[in-house]
Amino acid sequence: MDTFFISHGAPSMSIDETVPARHFLKSWREKVLPEKPKAILVVSAHWETSNPSVNVIDGPNSTIYDFYGFPKPMYQLKYPAPGAPALANRVVDLLKGAGLGPVKQDKARGLDHGAWVPLMFMYPDSDIPVCQLSVVARKDATYHYEMGRALGPLRDEGVLIMGSGSATHNLGAIGPDGGPIPSWASGFDTWLTEALLDGRYEDVKRYEEKAPYAKKAHPYPEHFHPLHVALGAAGDDAKAELIHHSWTNQSLSYSSYRFNKA
Repeated sequence: MDTFFISHGAPSMSIDETVPARHFLKSWREKVLPEKPKAILVVSAHWETSNPSVNVIDGPNSTIYDFYGFPKPMYQLKYPAPGAPALANRVVDLLKGAGLGPVKQDKARGLDHGAWVPLMFMYPDSDIPVCQLSVVARKDATYHYEMGRALGPLRDEGVLIMGSGSATHNLGAIGPDGGPIPSWASGFDTWLTEALLDGRYEDVKRYEEKAPYAKKAHPYPEHFHPLHVALGAAGDDAKAELIHHSWTNQSLSYSSYRFNKA
């Protein structure tokens, strides 16, 4: 199973049909991954913890509305995908085995919008078991890459590993749709695609010193580290592919990538 990084953008994509990435995600099963995963592990930017954490849900996942001030219909959407407790336990074992523990098991937390918004378009039947893994505060890109490497065996077990974040994420610098893409956003986004497609993964792990406008594109790293997990899970010899590219809010990139073995 290939691994993926999805730029999930604003939660309003859940109801806004004008967002290009929404149509990309709706075409997922036809154009990107016809093979149905046995389970899905989502690493979402919207769950940040001091140690790696997984949700261990026996039954349907609850839908978390971790956003404020949006239209009422967004708070009526639900994505009751079954939990994946066996996968969660496997994640715990793999991370501990790689020396990345302790790993917390959260038996109450459902799916945040970094998980359920893209999944509602990718797999609208909500019939595939889903487990979430957190990003770890105060840990760098290399740490998250190593998390991904530890989780690599899941690919051979039919598990879809999906990082969900954003290729650029500076909410203080967004603007109206249709305006010119600022140079800092396009510069970072172009650098990222070129670095990934060229296999310069060490540069991607050291993006804060290697990429142009890194701090402007990501004032905080939580929306970027899911990419490092997905990349690490694909292995050191993985090949990257840009599978979607679009913009909203002038500076919010939806660049999304597939990582597969050479």
